[in-house]
Amino acid sequence: MPTATLSIPVPPPNSSWLVARGFIPDHGPRRVLAIATFVNMLGSGIFMTSAVLFFTRSVGLPIAQVALGLGIAALVGMVAGIPAGHLADRRGPREIYLLTLIIRAATMAALAFVHTFWLFVVLVCLTQLAQSAGGASRGPLVRGFGGTNPASYRAHLRSVANLAGCCGAFAAGAAVQLDTRAAYLALIVGNATSFVACAAIITRLPSLPPIPAPHTTGRWIALKDKPYLAVTVLDAILGIHGQVLVFALPVWIVSQTHAPRWFVGLAVLVNTALVAALQVRASRGIDTSPAAGRAMRRSGTAFLIGMALIAATSTMPGWLAVTVMTLGVAAHTVGELWHAAGSLELQFRLAPPHAQGQYTGISGLGTGLANVAAPSVLGLLCITWGAPGWLLMGGIFVAVGLAAPAVVRWGERTRPDPMEAV
Repeated sequence: MPTATLSIPVPPPNSSWLVARGFIPDHGPRRVLAIATFVNMLGSGIFMTSAVLFFTRSVGLPIAQVALGLGIAALVGMVAGIPAGHLADRRGPREIYLLTLIIRAATMAALAFVHTFWLFVVLVCLTQLAQSAGGASRGPLVRGFGGTNPASYRAHLRSVANLAGCCGAFAAGAAVQLDTRAAYLALIVGNATSFVACAAIITRLPSLPPIPAPHTTGRWIALKDKPYLAVTVLDAILGIHGQVLVFALPVWIVSQTHAPRWFVGLAVLVNTALVAALQVRASRGIDTSPAAGRAMRRSGTAFLIGMALIAATSTMPGWLAVTVMTLGVAAHTVGELWHAAGSLELQFRLAPPHAQGQYTGISGLGTGLANVAAPSVLGLLCITWGAPGWLLMGGIFVAVGLAAPAVVRWGERTRPDPMEAV
């Protein structure tokens, strides 16, 4: 069966120390895509950190309307991934990804002129549609330029994205501190500019031709792939962990512990720094489907340990609560590292090369549903129920992790024979 993976040569002996140690890719498409990822996520980090404050304090929309509009946009955006991924598979991923970046730049710049609720809803929906479509079309690019060690390259891209998001958040913090319309508009323009810059960088990538699909393959094969859908469901449930540190933990710190409020920011910083530093190392050896299933199983256990430590801090004095929660955040981050490594490997390992975009769209749909459900689930369990709810949520993660290897084996058994003719 033809493959979309390009053979990337081993870095020559005269490569820089950073290249030789794997901190940055060698010259070529992989470095171009890594730079584009950094620029894209730098702008996204700026916007995600300041979006709500821009719409409420600068535009003047009520917080309830902002929450409603963002929720509608999240739901609308989830429908774009699968058809956009299919289009990328058939027309070429670089060209579709470029189109999504241009749309995101235009809609983001237009937000500077928003003064009414419905215009706000229309623009954020278009932005979210383009973002989902961009994620699905980017998947085939990552697969195509992943080289001889695609798992390591995907881990590198995730580290780059976290580092860029952290830098963007710091830049947004300066604007939030100024709390002026000019400062907020500068963030919006900066994010729009980042999409333009990312598009300019992506043009330096060679075009990837579509991979012919087998004659017996239907159009929407990802939607009919029951094992892959099952893996996506488990992955989405584990993906709720992404909201634990940014949603549940801040409320828990402020309302249920004696820890100082500044620890909210420190917890996110610890998490981001560990992911940026350790994602490549944590992904080593997770380059097969069984290894990915085991990584997801380990992640569930790590999440339980982290959430148990956080749950125990409600009755502790401030200094002890900070110490124990730091350990909890570290354990949670270990789970995040394993989950990300396993999830990324399965997204590419179980997807046929000719339908990578479509399968990436399915994964994005699962992630989107998890993000929509996470605030309600975590609010009920971790905030309303308190410590028992934290333990119950950790137990759910463990159960899902234990089920993952068996479901992954099912998916592996149902993959077509790689030697079959197309």
